Amino acid sequence: MAYYQESMERASRDEMTALQSERLVNQVKHVYENVAPYRAKMREKGLEPGDIRGLEDLYKLPFLTKNDLRDEYPYGYLAVPLSECVRIQSTSGTTGKRVVAFYTQHDIDLWDECCARSIVAVGGTNEDVVHVSYGYGLFTGGPGLNGGSHKVGSLTLPMSSGNTERQIQFMTDLGSTILCCTPSYAAFLAEAIHDAGLIDQISLKAGIFGAEAWSEEMRREIEKNMRIKAYDIYGLTETSGPGVSFECAEQTGMHVNEDHFFPEIIDPDTLEVLPEGSKGELVFTSLTKQAFPLLRYRTRDVCVLTRKECSCGRTLIKMAKPMGRTDDMLIIRGVNVFPSQIETVLLNQGYPANYLIILDRVSHTDSFEVQVEMTEEMFSDEVRFIEKKEAELLASLRAMLGISPKVTLVAPRSIARSEGKAVRVVDKRKI
Repeated sequence: MAYYQESMERASRDEMTALQSERLVNQVKHVYENVAPYRAKMREKGLEPGDIRGLEDLYKLPFLTKNDLRDEYPYGYLAVPLSECVRIQSTSGTTGKRVVAFYTQHDIDLWDECCARSIVAVGGTNEDVVHVSYGYGLFTGGPGLNGGSHKVGSLTLPMSSGNTERQIQFMTDLGSTILCCTPSYAAFLAEAIHDAGLIDQISLKAGIFGAEAWSEEMRREIEKNMRIKAYDIYGLTETSGPGVSFECAEQTGMHVNEDHFFPEIIDPDTLEVLPEGSKGELVFTSLTKQAFPLLRYRTRDVCVLTRKECSCGRTLIKMAKPMGRTDDMLIIRGVNVFPSQIETVLLNQGYPANYLIILDRVSHTDSFEVQVEMTEEMFSDEVRFIEKKEAELLASLRAMLGISPKVTLVAPRSIARSEGKAVRVVDKRKI
């Protein structure tokens, strides 16, 4: 069994707890001294850095949410001078407010190492060709796996997403062995490879797939069609990106890199910390990040943590696949979308706030339609008028979301009303 950093990945519980406590104490001091909004949160609770002496005191610290980060956009939670930062990554913006995460070179090195652990866990070595088809740019997927591949010493193909014909050409010509992309794109690539009659010319042995929800059924289908083993990976921009946790050969959950990211499960209503094995909201504390260290960050992902012994030999705690969200965020083709973003666009353009988001999965790819009611004044039987308005609305939604839905304008009062909470989303995907 191979490991990238065996001393950390197989540390004893006592060794890991001691390390985590030491890093937590140092991190709290760093954040208190350098992040004014969090210092204010601690003072509201009557806390000073000296009150946190180890993991046993973590529960005393206040939580952070994405709204906290948006409220202090862009520099409020930056913990080092800007001159020490070498990179930013960013989430998609909700109502124009993004979360911008900052990185020192040290932060990037640690992030790359976390992704390297994932690559080695699926059998990657310096003899492999890692084909990275996640998006690059502000999205963390491409840069994260790209850096991890470099750490392992693999030949790295920074393909980014799209241009399937070129993807397949490089895959066959250069002998790609590990594919990194969203699971839906992996399924699409598999179909394209079979359609081109090239499946016997593909050298892939493993895939690292994340950034969107996917089922065990989808995993098995990808494995069958691509003749590979398909592994999950988890991360979020706020804590660094992919590599917060990763799957091993056992494929029964993702090992959390808990020497860097300490996980908790809380009750989202009472905020009480729940015991191991309980289903609740996942919370992370960044133990080693310098530029953008978040303490007790609420991910809104619902899952379970377990320390059940793993056949791979790693002692890192495992998290299950996220089982849902405690907020209304949707993940569509790997992009985070909030209904409030769509509502903002509609209201800004004079449409009523009566709309319906319809999601489905067709040929393993998310379909995304937004039905929007017209006002009585807009309503027209002229096809050209309606098509023009749909095109204008599509352009505005694409600019806000970073993804293109199908836009359908419908007659006034044709979307069903509810006496209770309005139904804005119909999700037909089986994930």
